[in-house]
Amino acid sequence: MELLIHNALLTAKNINAIGWVLVRDGIIAASGTGQAPATADGAEVIDARGAALIPGLIDTHVHFREPGLEYKATIAGESRAAAAGGVTHVFDMPNTKPATTSVELLGQKNAIGRSCAVRYDALMGLVPGAMEELRNLTPAVTPAVKLFLGTSTGAMASPDSSELQDVFRYCAEEKLPIIVHAEDNDIIAANTAAAIARYGSAEAVPVSEHSSIRSREACLRSATMAVEMAHKFGTRLHIAHVSTADEVKRLLTPGPSESKLVTAETTPLYLDPVLSDGANRTSRHKVNPAIKTPDDAAALREALLTGAIDTIGTDHAPHLLEEKMLPGITAMSGAPSIQFALPLMLTYLPLSVIVAKMNAGPAAVFSLPDNTSFAPGSPADMALVRACDPYVISDSDVLSACRWTPFEGRELRHRVEATWVGGKRVF
Repeated sequence: MELLIHNALLTAKNINAIGWVLVRDGIIAASGTGQAPATADGAEVIDARGAALIPGLIDTHVHFREPGLEYKATIAGESRAAAAGGVTHVFDMPNTKPATTSVELLGQKNAIGRSCAVRYDALMGLVPGAMEELRNLTPAVTPAVKLFLGTSTGAMASPDSSELQDVFRYCAEEKLPIIVHAEDNDIIAANTAAAIARYGSAEAVPVSEHSSIRSREACLRSATMAVEMAHKFGTRLHIAHVSTADEVKRLLTPGPSESKLVTAETTPLYLDPVLSDGANRTSRHKVNPAIKTPDDAAALREALLTGAIDTIGTDHAPHLLEEKMLPGITAMSGAPSIQFALPLMLTYLPLSVIVAKMNAGPAAVFSLPDNTSFAPGSPADMALVRACDPYVISDSDVLSACRWTPFEGRELRHRVEATWVGGKRVF
């Protein structure tokens, strides 16, 4: 079966021109600029009418909640939201119930992942006893492993300092990247205790204190320790959800991802110029690490342009709305964002930058199959993105099972019109 998409603005690595893509049996057979070739009888032909055709986005940071938390979300359901956002490949984090902390549980989770509408990789988490499981792990089975240096949703503990050094040494030898959640628990605990003492109870602490509790100091101290260990052992380290200018300035370097030992990710929530203003945030925007300041958001956007930050991941993390509305610091941290991340970011970033950080960037950092430039032989993972009349996001538009969005009320001017995985239309 053939599929021809023509009259599209091809927006990919080293491409930004009107052209066409021919798909045959799920693989890109040919592509080019200008007039499209003739197709076989029975081929599906789509006139993009000038819309942007991009390689499928790779979201290397999602929490699809299965197994054990299906009342919040499922892999099958959240993958439909991913497809609606132009995402064709996800890395699912290990903090589920049970947490994915063994090779056996990793295999079970990847089996559930066959229900996913997009390409799926579950990641194994590194907890006390991780070395035994790492030795049983075939590196080719997983593109990375996940380390929580700061306790977040799921309360996954880090290995002790001695085993942690063994983990970094082993991952360096096996060329297995470590994705790290970097926040310092001691700083967070002290800040939490001070806030409770100041306001009288955990329920009375306002959500506006979240960025002071999970502070920039907590991020920088933990990330610094991780970077020092990466350099000590030569371990490929990817710092997840960077939220501060301090981390960019002190720990990250510009340049091509392939040549760096330490790479980094940020998320749409930290980049957003509206949400960086604390007056615009509610408990819907409570995430770990916390969203910081307008200066931090501006520094993160600049770091995307210089190459100091290599990838954008959504950190898509659905909770029920009633869990987000619990009083004070008892409100759950995390937000569903994968469906609207692309059009939301297009209000402040060029499409070419988003594609670079959610396609070419992840492919380089995690050594994924090259699907960055519509080259013949590549999997036909693509999305069609169209500029449109302004519209306002509502909770009623949400495909995620939780049925709410942190972007409610925001005005957008682009829509994902279609998404294909292996040439099959999934949205």
